[in-house]
Parts: sequence; C-alpha cells; structure tokens
Amino acid sequence: MRGKPGRHAEGREGWLGGGVACLSRGMSEDDARPVALLLAETAATLAEAGVAAPVREARLLLLHALGRVTGALLDRAERVRAPGLAALVARRAGREPMALILGRQGFWTLDLAVSRDTLIPRADSEAVVEAALAARPDAARVLDLGTGTGCLLLAVLSACPAAWGVGVDLSPGAAALAARNAVANGLGGRAVFLCGDWAAAVGGRFDLVLCNPPYIPSAELAGLMPEVAGYEPARALDGGADGLGAYRRIVAALPGLLAPGGVAVLELGVGQDAAVAALARAAGLAVRGVRADLGGIARALVLAADAGA
Repeated sequence: MRGKPGRHAEGREGWLGGGVACLSRGMSEDDARPVALLLAETAATLAEAGVAAPVREARLLLLHALGRVTGALLDRAERVRAPGLAALVARRAGREPMALILGRQGFWTLDLAVSRDTLIPRADSEAVVEAALAARPDAARVLDLGTGTGCLLLAVLSACPAAWGVGVDLSPGAAALAARNAVANGLGGRAVFLCGDWAAAVGGRFDLVLCNPPYIPSAELAGLMPEVAGYEPARALDGGADGLGAYRRIVAALPGLLAPGGVAVLELGVGQDAAVAALARAAGLAVRGVRADLGGIARALVLAADAGA
C-alpha cells in the first residue's frame, strides 16, 4: 500500500525545540545513560510527533545508533553511549520514514536498500508476488514495469531459480538501486535493469509481467501520510485525475508483451479492482482473478493474454 491518508503533525517547532527533546537537561550524547531511559525519552518524543508506533520505533532508532542489528536484544539496565541518536530521533519526529533513516527495508525474504528515488516496499505488495507465483510458478522470463527497488522482480526470481528478469523504471536512480539490490541478494546474474518509459524500452515477450503503477488520484496526494507525501517520489504515486492513468497505458501494452500462456499481475489501489479489470477486458485481456492482501483488500489483479490462456 502506498500510504493511508493522515494529517501532518502540528507544532513541529515545539517538539523539536530546545535542540534535542530526547536528551535530559544537562546531558550530552557522550554520557552513558540507561537503555530504559533512552527508550522512554525517545518514545515520548515520537509519540508527541504523531508517530503511530513510538515504542517499537524508539527501539529501532536506538539499535541503529548503537550499530546493532535490528533484532538484537537490549538490556534495559545497561548504560550506553548513543552518538547520533538525537539526530535520528529528530528525523523520525519530522516524519521521515523509518526505512529511509535505516537505509533498508525487508520484503518477502529479501533485504533491500531504499532511497528517495523509489517507493518504500510494503508488505501489501507481497500479494502481487503470491499471485504471480500461483499463476506462473514455471515462468522463465519475467518483466517488472516500474521496478523501483526491484522488490517484485527480485522476490519472484528468488522463488524461481530457473527464471531471469528485466526491470524497467523511468528513474535512473531507481534502476541503479534495483541493480545493486539484485547483486546484494545474490540475484545479479539473473536480473537486468533498464531506464525507460514503461514498455517502450523493452522488446520481446514474457511469461510473467509484474507492475505496481502509480494509482493515487492526483487530488488525494496532499492528504497522504506525511511520511508518504513528503518523502516518496510523486511520480511513483500520482495516478492522474482518476488514479487509472498508468493502468490505461499498461493494459494497452500487455498484449504485445505477453508470450503465449503469459500472465500479468498488477497491484491495485483500494477499490480499483473493477475499474482496472474493465480496462483490461477492453484491451482484449482475460481477467484470471484477484488476490487480497493481509488486510482483505483486493490488491493484485491477474490477467492473461486471452480468454483461453
């Protein structure tokens, strides 16, 4: 999911005023302090800023400041020095996404680098991977349009050892990031990434086409959560006046991209399944089904090249 509407936190100067809200008066980051106190102060600052899960995120920020892995245990009585914690807390209190602060995001079985060139992978998008693997577990040639971090393509390739794939993104920074993620996850030999405008950069046909297009109606962008509206690329969010602009281009291109028996899986915004299915049928595609995400929202639309596929 690209993000739920939310209000911007008010009074930002108040909760960031005085320099560092999470440091007790007279203390510096060079002083060793109890983990429990650091966690409590950090969580209080995040809660005041409107962060939804301040206790969990306080723990993540402290582990990051200490240079420890995300799943490490913390002894609440331990006294630690946490250089850089105040700056990390200020960033998160300013509603910068946690994934950008940490520089990484988990998706499927992958550990992916993230940047402001791409959307941050979300668990809801795993419904696209699940639908793709159910529809074409034997896919040998995979195309990912609007690849971003490469999350969809790399997840499918990780589950299909004989497959290779191509990821395309309009952003050179996104394509380069996806290529680095492929190498980091041991998939660099089976994936290539191109900079291009949807399918215009691609020739040939594919067994499986994946796509998570922009699908937020333009008028709704300003009302998205601050983490989304302020930090993720608008070009990857803005679906035009009705949220369907990218889908129109994609379904028009699919008949020329799908090999015989080929399948496409498109991520959907909330309530868009019927409208996108109608666009697909008008383009001569068969609707094979819809898969819901863990929240029960119709999230992945499965399309075939023709009714007999």
